Amino acid sequence: MGKDYYKILGINKNATEEEIKKAYRKLALKYHPDKNKSPQAEERFIEIAEAYEVLSDKSKRDIYDQYGEEGLKGGIPGGGNESGGGTNTYTFHGDPRSTFAQFFGSSDPFSFFFDNSGGGGIPHGTFQTQSMFDDGEFTQMPGGLGGAFRSQSFNVQPNRKRQAQDPPIEHDLYVTLEEIDKGCVKKMKISRMCHGADGNSRKETKVININVKPGWKAGTKITFQQEGDQKPGKIPADIIFIIRDKPHHLFKRDGNDLKYSAVISLKQALCGTLVQVPTLQGDRIGLNMQNEIIKPSTIKRVSGRGLPYPKEQNRRGDLLVSFDIKFPDTLHHDAKEVLNDLLPN
Repeated sequence: MGKDYYKILGINKNATEEEIKKAYRKLALKYHPDKNKSPQAEERFIEIAEAYEVLSDKSKRDIYDQYGEEGLKGGIPGGGNESGGGTNTYTFHGDPRSTFAQFFGSSDPFSFFFDNSGGGGIPHGTFQTQSMFDDGEFTQMPGGLGGAFRSQSFNVQPNRKRQAQDPPIEHDLYVTLEEIDKGCVKKMKISRMCHGADGNSRKETKVININVKPGWKAGTKITFQQEGDQKPGKIPADIIFIIRDKPHHLFKRDGNDLKYSAVISLKQALCGTLVQVPTLQGDRIGLNMQNEIIKPSTIKRVSGRGLPYPKEQNRRGDLLVSFDIKFPDTLHHDAKEVLNDLLPN
């Protein structure tokens, strides 16, 4: 089967010219090999460029829509004219960097911030408040929080020589399981050295809001770009907050599942019992185990009572119940004889 250029760009077949441009703008910045070091980035970068060149050209797109990649590259089936002339065919030139440079006006992907709203490349020096979250990485652009307001550009040319940037500054951000369950807003105070118009340095302190989404996993990074100290000739460091799980007195987290260990006696394990299991939401669930023997390896799964999935808020993990069986420290002689007669070898 031929390539699905619409699928490659993540758009539908009725996409407008502007939607095609937005899709290319976003994906080309994301998968540029100079910026994305994953093994598949180079191949994706080539596919994205080829898909854009076909779908952004009306004549090529019309042929592709009717005959697919085979008709586009191999000639329209039955399309030869009566005078023996061949059909027009298309071959991708194989240079996705050329496509990138022609589109953006620069071949340097670092000359742009990534804008998840579809706005694409924003030259360095342009402050904006657009934020984005994708697969464990939350990036906050300079200039504040929330909204989509963009203040003035400082007219920095996108192809200027790139300055060095200080290494990122990382801080752990501990959150409770209850906060992960429902989401929360964390207020964090950060300080940095800034240069005033008079050339003197001063300490600037501000409070930033971190909007923790329900279900975020430990290790999720929230990045505030260029919020570090200002130094002459250098780009300020990014400040990164890393989500960490605060220990809970009842539950342990395993991905989106929660683990709970119910303490029972040996008598309850052998003779059966009704176990009341607490939940993160505050209610209790009864597990009727009166007709079964509970072993140290027994695990009961309560569906849908774990943590929400970050991208599927109506879906939750499970609550896994294991059992901590408490053995007696001593047994009376008579009890030993009874057990010896009753229990199998």
